[in-house]
This record gives sequence, C-alpha cells and structure tokens, in this order.
Amino acid sequence: MSEKLTIVAEPRTVVGKQVKQLRRAGMIPAIIYGQQEPVAIQLENKSLRRVLRHASTTHLIDLELQSSVRTVLAREIQQHPTRGDLIHVDFMEVNMAETITSEADLVLVGEIDEALKSLGTVVMLVQSVEIECLPGDLVSEIEVQAAGIASADDVIYISDLQLPKGVTVLADPETVVAHFEYNLTAEQVEAEEAGLTSVESVEVVEKGKREEE
Repeated sequence: MSEKLTIVAEPRTVVGKQVKQLRRAGMIPAIIYGQQEPVAIQLENKSLRRVLRHASTTHLIDLELQSSVRTVLAREIQQHPTRGDLIHVDFMEVNMAETITSEADLVLVGEIDEALKSLGTVVMLVQSVEIECLPGDLVSEIEVQAAGIASADDVIYISDLQLPKGVTVLADPETVVAHFEYNLTAEQVEAEEAGLTSVESVEVVEKGKREEE
C-alpha cells in the first residue's frame, strides 16, 4: 500500500452558478459520498492540485474536514477541456475494513524468447479488469508477464495473472488476456490489401446495381 496523502477541506455552502466565483477565489468545489450522506466541500486549488499530482483514483487520501479525518479516493476529477483547470472533484469515502471494487490496468512486462520475437509479438486482448479488495490493498496496475508466452500457441489467461495480495479479479478466469501474433510478410500485407480492395469493389458494384434498379 502506498503512503496516504493528506489534504484539508472546508464545508461548502456555495452551490449552482455561484461556484464560478468560488473558483475565481482559488477554491475548488467537491463532494464526499459513500459511507454517510453526501457532503459538499471546498478545497484550496493549489493544495488540491499538489495532492492530485501524486494520487490516482486508487490512492488513499486522508481528508481533514473540521474535527474529523475521512479516508477517501478521488473517484472523478473534472477539468476544463482546453485549459486543464480543475472544475470539480468527487471523493468516495471508504471503510478500511470493507472491500470495494475498482478498475486496474493490465500492463505487459518482460520479453518473450528472442527466437519467438523474430516471428511476431505478444498482443494484449484485455486492457483493464475490475478488481475487488480492501481499500488498503488497492492497485492501479496488474502486470502481465510476457514470458508466459513460450511458444506461438501459448495464451495468457486471467487465471495466469500474478495478483497482488488481497486482490481478486472479477472476471472469468478463462478469459484470454494476451496471445501471440505472427508478423505479416510483405506478400501477406499485399494479399490482405488486395482482398480488401476486392471487397470494396464488390460493394461499389452492388450499390450501383441497386441504384439502377
């Protein structure tokens, strides 16, 4: 588990169109939901940016609100599409003793055998998976070992993944995560392109016939 981050928040009474003035004053509107009734809060822009630079959606944050400290995850971060300014943040409060679900990216690591590498490459078929674990065991990535492909016929299943302690993947264990694909030769590329051209030609001819009818 990575070290928790800490940030101070204040209760927020400003809502609706007035939040623009709040942002101009250097404060960002946010909300806490999850364990209790949703609470509207506001946080200092610079402090929030500093924390979010180090926090993914799986990084625990201790949010100090008045006399209490609430453990949260930054579940949704809204930003201006062009300027990147922070607009709003949704924090989900967690109970450290209760499991939660989250998304984890699958990352291919390592290399396959050199002889096999000369023939093709390992292709990822699944980019992310839903996981379940305690908040303290949350991870943002799960490694997929390329060495699991020892021959061109090998595949890597969900069940082959080396999961971090306490993490369960909520997917069919027989789901194929990665497999081997041969490199196409120049002749094969030309053949594929020729086949595609033929199909397009047939579609054009058939369309022309329908229009004539």
